[in-house]
Amino acid sequence: MVMIIRPKIRGFICITAHPEGCAAHVQEQIDWVQSQGPIAGGPKKVLVIGASTGYGLSSRITAAFGSGAATLGLFFEKAPEVERTASAGWYNSVAFEQKARAAGLYAKSLNGDAFSDDMKRQVIEVIRKDLGSVDMVVYSLASPRRTNPRSGLTAKSCLKPIGNSYTAKTLDTDRELVNDITIEPASEQEVVETAAVMGGEDWLWWVEALAEAGVLAPEAKTVAYSYIGPELTFPIYRNGTIGKSQGAPGSHGQDFA
Repeated sequence: MVMIIRPKIRGFICITAHPEGCAAHVQEQIDWVQSQGPIAGGPKKVLVIGASTGYGLSSRITAAFGSGAATLGLFFEKAPEVERTASAGWYNSVAFEQKARAAGLYAKSLNGDAFSDDMKRQVIEVIRKDLGSVDMVVYSLASPRRTNPRSGLTAKSCLKPIGNSYTAKTLDTDRELVNDITIEPASEQEVVETAAVMGGEDWLWWVEALAEAGVLAPEAKTVAYSYIGPELTFPIYRNGTIGKSQGAPGSHGQDFA
């Protein structure tokens, strides 16, 4: 069966992915990393939480093709169906694994809810079986919602300014128009819930779980990414709900309604 892949645009974002395009995107990053030469003293066994797109994917590519590292990637992506393409992250990860293995590198991926305790257990089992331990943990997880495995409560994140509304230009690619768009300020509840999703509590729990399981190598390092953005978007990023979530009370286990 042959599937014809046509772009579907929502706003200014293409919501369909092409496997060959994703593979080319991955290869382009591999080529750049290799052009920089080997990374002296780089990690050798790396866990990337949120490994299928963006900084997480780039970190995985850099670790593998810059440091010769074995990589275990975790993500939550949609597989292809009979009449529907997979998500871009799915194709990215398939391409990465193929290219890493062709280069003689260990590469394995798990697809599931990274916020869940069950996924933490699965990752720990794979590390114990295949790697023994990891010397770097990259946390690059972004999500519209998170269910707290301890309380069972689900929080939803949002990208909004705090205190005042924010107006900027946006591009409508369907009608080829540039319009003004206004984002109303977040409520106190939205600020708290965004912190519960993006504030770092889950990152802390991951490191604690890995440490308690004895699968962190001595002097293992961990890094997390947070998008600041250009000055133009500071009101909704750096000074908005995402920026507020860094160090906010909700990022340290505060309950929410």
